Amino acid sequence: MDAEILAVGTELLMGQIANTNAQYISSRLPSVGVNVYYHSVVGDNAGRLRKCLNIALERSDVVIMTGGLGPTKDDLTKETVADVLGLKLILHEDILDKMKAYFSRTNRKMTDNNIKQAYLPENCIVINNDNGTAPGCIIEKDDKVVIMLPGPPSEMKPMFEDTVIPYFASKSQYKLASKFLRIFGIGESAMEELIMDLVENQSNPTIAPYAKEGEVTLRLTARCKTGDNVCDAEEIIKPVEEEIKRRLGDYIYSTDNKNLEEVTAELLLQNNVTIATAESCTGGLISSRLTDIPGISKVFNRGIVSYSNEAKIENLGVKRETLEKYGAVSRETAREMAEGIRNVAGTDLGLAVTGIAGPGGGTAEKPVGLVYVALADKFGVKVKELRLTGDRGKIRRITCLHAFDMIRRRILEWKENWQ
Repeated sequence: MDAEILAVGTELLMGQIANTNAQYISSRLPSVGVNVYYHSVVGDNAGRLRKCLNIALERSDVVIMTGGLGPTKDDLTKETVADVLGLKLILHEDILDKMKAYFSRTNRKMTDNNIKQAYLPENCIVINNDNGTAPGCIIEKDDKVVIMLPGPPSEMKPMFEDTVIPYFASKSQYKLASKFLRIFGIGESAMEELIMDLVENQSNPTIAPYAKEGEVTLRLTARCKTGDNVCDAEEIIKPVEEEIKRRLGDYIYSTDNKNLEEVTAELLLQNNVTIATAESCTGGLISSRLTDIPGISKVFNRGIVSYSNEAKIENLGVKRETLEKYGAVSRETAREMAEGIRNVAGTDLGLAVTGIAGPGGGTAEKPVGLVYVALADKFGVKVKELRLTGDRGKIRRITCLHAFDMIRRRILEWKENWQ
């Protein structure tokens, strides 16, 4: 089945909020045999919405609509869909009762205009909303499927997962499986060169590389007919996955779509490796992202933001002569920061970063984007020099990724020595 996602909301057109629903829905539909070919966005205008819906129905088997299901006058999605499909809107007493219970449960007063939300097109499949007042629905008519879901992601996602995904799974003649290989430390072009023959000769599974900020993800997707005696899409993926892992090696940091800080935190916890951080240009971002991981307190000792030279001297024991001779942004200072935080905290690892995140502060010798990441352990200190580009926020975020990867690789390299 070919699908189109039609988002409704003037706030989307004006750029006031991002259309994250379309991204989410598009990422999930292939697993149940639905291909997304179009994304459309239209404002809260019945005439333009009618035109967009007619276009979508002409070129797609499935139209999934988000937004415009609220109680106000500019929430026109249901009315417009019913008009285009020639259906009546019917009051669902059970939905009305659930809405009343929701308002009572949340200690809010239900107004008369909320009753509008209990009206749905005749003969539809109702999608209950346990997190809000706007139910969704699935309409099957003339070999087309129209699905309406509320706009707030906190409401849309559970409804989509609980009802829409099972709905399509029951109708698909194929079983699909996807595997995500997340890669760091090699660019997209260099990575593609290593697996170019696999990409060029792909059939089943398919190989789809795409770049994220600072890293690359490979999505491997296989399918098989559900009526076959043996239908295991995951088994179809395995040989290609193993060959890619053989070629890319430690550049692959995750095969289950976990992010780099999650993988790094797991390695720290699994191997009981303690760590402390000393940050300058990242301003505590590394420690913040690590401490977002549940249970990390077992191994994360402390994080110090040593922004000024005096803080580096007083809190980390960096030598004044080092700062005067080499500067705060230098390999030598990063080394002493890493050693200093490890000694102060008494941890297995001491991580330090110092750099110029910009937009000012750069020179010809030390440009914006120059960053040093240092990692100290009982075997010594490793220092990595980075030459990054982008705005201040991007430089800080990419620095975090390099720091996590440095920790990850160090634990893998010396794993047997932590016992």
